[in-house]
Amino acid sequence: MSDEKTSEVELPITGMTCAVCSTTVEKALSNVDGVSEAAVNLAVEKATVKFDPEVTSRTELVDAVKKAGYGVIETGPKQKNEAFPTEDPVIEARRKEQKLALMELIFAAVLSMPLFLTHMYMIIPGVPVPETMMWFHHTGWVQFLLATPVQFIIGSKFYIGAFKSLRNRSANMDVLVVLGTSSAYFYSLFVMLGNEPFGWTPMIGHAYYFEAAAVLITFILFGKYLEARAKGQTSEAIRKLMDLAPKKATVIRKGKERVIKVEDIVVGDLVLIKPGEKVPVDGRVESGRSTVDESMITGESIPVSKKRMDQVIGATINLDGLLKVRTTRIGTDTTLAQIIKLISDAQAKKAPIQRYADLISSYFVPGVVSISIITFFTWLIIGGRFVDTGDKSVFLFSLLAMVAVLVIACPCALGLATPTAIMVGTGMGAEAGILIKGGEALETAGKLDVVVFDKTGTLTQGKPEVTDIEVYKGKKKEMMRMAASAERGSEHPLGQAIVRKAMHSKVKVPEAAYFENVAGKGIDATVEGTNVLVGSPKLMEMRKVDISATTADAKKVQAQGRTVVMVALDGFLVGMFGIADTPKAKAAKVVKELEGMGLDVVMLTGDNKRTAKTIAKKLGITNVIAQVLPSDKADAVKKLQEDGKKVAMVGDGINDAPALAQADVGIAIGSGTDIAMEAGDVVLVSGDLDGVPKAVRLSKKTMNKVRQNLFWALIYNSIGIPVAAGVFFPLLGWQLSPELAGLAMALSSVSVVTNSLLLKLSKVN
Repeated sequence: MSDEKTSEVELPITGMTCAVCSTTVEKALSNVDGVSEAAVNLAVEKATVKFDPEVTSRTELVDAVKKAGYGVIETGPKQKNEAFPTEDPVIEARRKEQKLALMELIFAAVLSMPLFLTHMYMIIPGVPVPETMMWFHHTGWVQFLLATPVQFIIGSKFYIGAFKSLRNRSANMDVLVVLGTSSAYFYSLFVMLGNEPFGWTPMIGHAYYFEAAAVLITFILFGKYLEARAKGQTSEAIRKLMDLAPKKATVIRKGKERVIKVEDIVVGDLVLIKPGEKVPVDGRVESGRSTVDESMITGESIPVSKKRMDQVIGATINLDGLLKVRTTRIGTDTTLAQIIKLISDAQAKKAPIQRYADLISSYFVPGVVSISIITFFTWLIIGGRFVDTGDKSVFLFSLLAMVAVLVIACPCALGLATPTAIMVGTGMGAEAGILIKGGEALETAGKLDVVVFDKTGTLTQGKPEVTDIEVYKGKKKEMMRMAASAERGSEHPLGQAIVRKAMHSKVKVPEAAYFENVAGKGIDATVEGTNVLVGSPKLMEMRKVDISATTADAKKVQAQGRTVVMVALDGFLVGMFGIADTPKAKAAKVVKELEGMGLDVVMLTGDNKRTAKTIAKKLGITNVIAQVLPSDKADAVKKLQEDGKKVAMVGDGINDAPALAQADVGIAIGSGTDIAMEAGDVVLVSGDLDGVPKAVRLSKKTMNKVRQNLFWALIYNSIGIPVAAGVFFPLLGWQLSPELAGLAMALSSVSVVTNSLLLKLSKVN
């Protein structure tokens, strides 16, 4: 399927309870004709699907999800000029689900707690039991009346989920819960009918386990509610960003000030922003001076000075001056909206390590059911040698052990181990001005061997200035005039430096009649009928221009770390510029920091070797790849990868796009309002190089949390299942009751999510 024909859609899924559910939905979507890729994230409850729109449609994808037994939250199409919503329909739907879960929990707790407290009172050794409590404990019909609504009204969701799962030829958490609670409930019902045919003649000595079924469901609901709340905290970064968007703005239309809703602003509107107000949209300053706090977007705490023609970002705060801003982007085109979408998309994508958890989960439930059956029959056969618990028969002991195995071994924690940590990690990155496009980039960033930096605009300021001018023929101003005219249409930093120098020298710069950009070498132009060549010595050699007269001067300039740009008119060399681009203030510190983390740092540049090495020496870089054309940068990265290295490429996200795409992790330097969203796997919004080591540290810390989560999820089951099965009963007398097994299962998921949230306490600075 070609990329041109591929569409991508995100579906918010409802009804998933464990990793098996997400795998089931994934398979259902993958089986739809035209779908090339489907990934389901349990933590954010979203499916990301790539498909051919000529073969299938969103409606068919939704139908596939529903046929599998799950639901889809309809969000409706988003208009391009719509202000980014302060209330996400998905978040609102999740809130309603959470409220319903709380109501169900309260209802179940009211009915099951009397059963649980009575049971716990009865089993405390040495405590005298009141006669009324003894009667309640042995009166089946009272327990039956309390337990039945919990089992079949509140617990109906588990039966429905189990039925749908089995219909799809899979077994999820609902299957385990239904098997476990139904075993306890129907056993108790059987005993009650045998002992109390009329419901009034209790037979002391035959215990009921209605409380096991009811309390088990209550504990599971309790765990799910805590899990939902904890998962909500993992997406806190998105909510914070959404809260930044102002609701109203002052616009100047026909000379009059009007306060309107932000969504009514159109491109071209003049917006008045007073001190202390939020900037409502992306725009360009028309008049006024101020400082703007951009920390909420870029992560940089130092306010940025703004004057005429400077760009401002929506949701930032105007601190001390009055600004009039011409709107350039609105709604979903704004930087804030794009950042929110990028984070949301990143959190919905899976990290490669998640595959292992998914693989284990796919075999987990059938394996647990098998273990529970083995447990039941093993104790039924050998239990008579070990079980001596008064009125508790070997059959009942075997049944309770089987139920405990079923309910303790839910794969929820395993399914949440990776995505919750990824959600927290990407959220922390966003708050620091580091936008990470998914779990794969976050995982790979911690495994890097080499970090390759583009020089111009990345390690250096990107605004080089003319430092030397040599004239070999004619007048200085005439050479500057012709060279600046040729470079006037160029966007290259070196060309812009020549134009700025001419402007500052008050030299009039005419427009070129002909202009050709010779990739990686310079400019070939026609100005006032004269052929003008401006560029590197390679360009002059290619066009057969004699440059021998400037050899000594060129070497002298290059020895000082400056770039040589030669000028020829009608095939004759007339002069030379020396141009220097100073390193960024933090560049040397960042290089040292990365090397201290055990990473090799490489500088990649189109400059000649002498100039490149001079700049590299200032920055403390020993590995330099010089004289590389833009089109060959990707090959340079590929060559490093062929040596078995994991490579990150750091560049401006536009000229370096092929190299960014080739690298294992492409890190694009953002420019505030013009973030190259598609260029890299990681975007540094502020353009601050500090973000590179921060991203590496964040990756390592996040993946440590993932490994911790997976370890504890697996250890929990490795220990919990044998304890529940009664393996330690003959030696230590340990038997785990079904209720406590259910509580342990519920808390295991909560502990995994909570451990992920602890990542917020660590710093990436």
